[in-house]
Amino acid sequence: MDLLVTRDLVKWFGETHAVDHVNFTVREREVLALIGSNGAGKTTLVNLISGLFRPNGGQIIFRGVDVTHQTAQGRIRAGIARSFQLVNLFDQLSVLDNVALSIFARDGKTQKLFALAASDRAVWREAREVLHLFGLEPKSAMLAGGISQGERKLLDVAVAYALRPKLLFLDEPTSGVSTREKQPIMDTITSVVRSEGISAAIIEHDMDVVFNYSDRIVAMHQGAILADGTPDEIRANETVITTLIGAPETPA
Repeated sequence: MDLLVTRDLVKWFGETHAVDHVNFTVREREVLALIGSNGAGKTTLVNLISGLFRPNGGQIIFRGVDVTHQTAQGRIRAGIARSFQLVNLFDQLSVLDNVALSIFARDGKTQKLFALAASDRAVWREAREVLHLFGLEPKSAMLAGGISQGERKLLDVAVAYALRPKLLFLDEPTSGVSTREKQPIMDTITSVVRSEGISAAIIEHDMDVVFNYSDRIVAMHQGAILADGTPDEIRANETVITTLIGAPETPA
C-alpha cells in the first residue's frame, strides 16, 4: 500500500524545472533509494515533501490526506521526518540532550523546556531508549560535537527517528564517513526502521549502499523520474546504466 504519493509535482527555480511533473510513491514498510546525478532534483523533491519548499504545482498525499499546503511542522506532526546531508545537531549539547530536545519538540513542550527538563523522566527514558537502538547510549553524556563523524550521522538519524515518523527521509547517511563505517551505519539504520515498521527513503550516491540495502530504487534525471524498480531491475536497466551508474557521480 502507498504511504506517500505525489501527483504531477512541480518546482521551478527561474527557468529551471528542478522537479518536473513528478509522480513519486513510497510504500508502507519499505526502504527506498532515491538516486541521480548532481542537479537531478532529488533533494528538491524531498524538500517539497517535507515542507521546506512550496511547489509550483501538483499534490502531495500522505496517508490519504492532502498535505501539499501544510507547514513543515504540520508534516512532522503528520509523520514525515528527515535527516540532512550536512548533519544538523546542537554540538554544544550532549548526545542525550539532542535526542531529548527532539522529543520535547514532538510533544509540544519546548515553551516549558527548562521547567520540564529536570522533571520529565519519561522524556529522558525515551531518549536513552532511542540512543540504545542506534548503539549510541555509551556516548550519551558526550558533547555532540565531540563524537566521530559516523556517530554524528547516526545521531542525526536518531534525532529524526525520535519524532516517531511513519516516513523518514535520509539525505546521504553515509557521506563523509570512511568505507569501513558505511556498512555498520546502514546495518543500524535499516535494522531500526524495519523493526519499527517505518518507511525510509534514502538519497544516496554510493551504489553499493543502494543495491545492498534498498527494496526499490527510483532514479531521477533532469527533474523527472527516469526509472523505478527493484535493485535487479535497475541494475539491468540500460538507460539508468548509461545515464547514471555508468558515469562517475558527484554528491548532491
